[in-house]
Amino acid sequence: MKGTLLMVIMLLGSALALQLPSATLGLRPSFAGAILEGRISSARDDELLGVWSGGGRARLLKCTPRCMAVPSIPVSGTVVLNADSAYRVALGGSFKSGQKLVLVLKFRDQKILNVNATVARQ
Repeated sequence: MKGTLLMVIMLLGSALALQLPSATLGLRPSFAGAILEGRISSARDDELLGVWSGGGRARLLKCTPRCMAVPSIPVSGTVVLNADSAYRVALGGSFKSGQKLVLVLKFRDQKILNVNATVARQ
């Protein structure tokens, strides 16, 4: 009985460890690019290590009190990203309203998430 219970707990732990974060994202045009807007959720503590689009790698920023580039953004539960949040993701390039992009998000432990995002109106 104890062995079976232990095995079930280990399997559930493994399933949670392999679970990918989820994201609902869009882009808001800004000076020389766009700012990622939306939510990233994870069932366990994780880190966003990078974001890529067709135009290249985005810049991860921590904006308290000033914006500075950081190597990762902590994801604990749900993180809201926008032009006013403490953490931001800035993409360089030229974007048009209604344009659809595929973003690639890389998390700790080599987890990759592909997300469709639409550029909002200015």
